[in-house]
Amino acid sequence: MHELSLAQALVEQVEDLANRHGATGVYLVRVRIGPLAGVVAELLATAFPLAAAGTRAEQARLDLIMAPVRVRCQTCGAEGEAMPNNLVCGVCGDWHTDVVSGDEMILETVELDIPEPIRN
Repeated sequence: MHELSLAQALVEQVEDLANRHGATGVYLVRVRIGPLAGVVAELLATAFPLAAAGTRAEQARLDLIMAPVRVRCQTCGAEGEAMPNNLVCGVCGDWHTDVVSGDEMILETVELDIPEPIRN
């Protein structure tokens, strides 16, 4: 299950952000995942609490956003959504397409608990 190593890397990124901003906790971690990313979202969701245990992200909610597959046609230039197993142009039907999105796993948003500075 490589989703556990992905969850651990995700928690490391979140911890790095928390360190840089002086956060004491993490409320939310939002990740965009495309169907061509090779990640099983349900397994990532299961692995995240294990990876986050004992960190500032331990109580964070993991929000997984599923990105659509989008392709750009090399023949007619059209861009549109496609099925993961059928990357053809929706306009002209050509199979000479480039994947524009749908193969990504991106850390989109992290909501941190940052304490107010002490004022004298």
